[in-house]
Amino acid sequence: MEPSLSRTTYGVNYVKARLLSAAALVAASTTAAAGGAGEAPTNAELYEIIQAQQSQIEDLQGQPTGGFGNRTSIGGYGELHYNNIKDGDDEIDFHRFVLFINHEFNDRIRLFTELELEHALAGDGAEGEVELEQAYIEFDLNDKLQAKGGLFLVPVGILNETHEPPTFYGVERNNVESRIIPSTWWEAGAALNGRNDDGLSWDVALHSGLELEATDSSIRSGRQKVAEAIGNDPAVTGRLRYTGVAGLDLAATVQYQSDITQSRETEEASATLLQAHAIYQTGGTKLTAFYATWDIDNAAFETEGSDEQTGYYLEASQKVSEQVGVFVRHENWDNRAGNATDTENDQQTLGVNYWPHENVVIKADIFNREETGGTTETEGFNLGIGYQF
Repeated sequence: MEPSLSRTTYGVNYVKARLLSAAALVAASTTAAAGGAGEAPTNAELYEIIQAQQSQIEDLQGQPTGGFGNRTSIGGYGELHYNNIKDGDDEIDFHRFVLFINHEFNDRIRLFTELELEHALAGDGAEGEVELEQAYIEFDLNDKLQAKGGLFLVPVGILNETHEPPTFYGVERNNVESRIIPSTWWEAGAALNGRNDDGLSWDVALHSGLELEATDSSIRSGRQKVAEAIGNDPAVTGRLRYTGVAGLDLAATVQYQSDITQSRETEEASATLLQAHAIYQTGGTKLTAFYATWDIDNAAFETEGSDEQTGYYLEASQKVSEQVGVFVRHENWDNRAGNATDTENDQQTLGVNYWPHENVVIKADIFNREETGGTTETEGFNLGIGYQF
């Protein structure tokens, strides 16, 4: 495949072609103005020709130097999983197929979109869904401040915004960022992002909120996915992030929603999410600590014990070569942490990632999970292959 032209090269060739066309037009007009070949134009005719040529040049200078193909990009990712569960059903699933289509309107305004097909097949009775996970316009207000509006990923956690298969360890995404942080989690609204030169950045967003009942099994059940979402009570999210030390990534997020039931209950249920994580990487060694907790102020949620939902995980990984990395992870989460019963879940996972190319990954892991205070135990192994482009 031949390499595509850069935007600058494309623009130069575009202008050259237009100038050649203009030259041909000028030549033709010269002949016509002179009354045919072999007759010299008068001074007045020459002046008119020169003026017309100058106008053509000015028009060409005002033309954009890039076309649709130069300002529009396509990307995506996908992953196939095989889950082998002891004393359970094995499963093969093309979990996700995702396409990105992005477009630059100019150097300050751009569009980002993400369309996903889950579980290979969607429709009546099928397991999968077709989902629009991102569709927003981003504006550069200045070199260090951006604004966006539309449908976007909530600025929280690690995986919610960066979840392409080659970027994380393990076949399946970790449970804490699936059941406490309901990744992938997108909402509609407006947001600002700022950064400075010492590695400090911030996000603030006003957006649509969750709709949750006290009897729902987890906070994940409250995602409305911006599909005719009830908008009685929006949410606000703020995040601070620090990356000013080489290899260190620190972040903390707060979200508040005045009524997570969207006025479905007679009593409001204000909900506050606190999340923080730390990542430290030196050489091939990477250490991650992650914590998240919800506090919901409502009597019905307190009765169910779902007024507190909390989780954490610790992960250590080591790149043993440019292409091979191993990891170990301990997870703990509880969607009924507010009751007197032991409803904690624990999981230990050990695995390996192999990257034959930096954007292609083959994964394998084994896990052991104890649910609801150890009353249920599940173990098995997973295999997966994924890509991004």
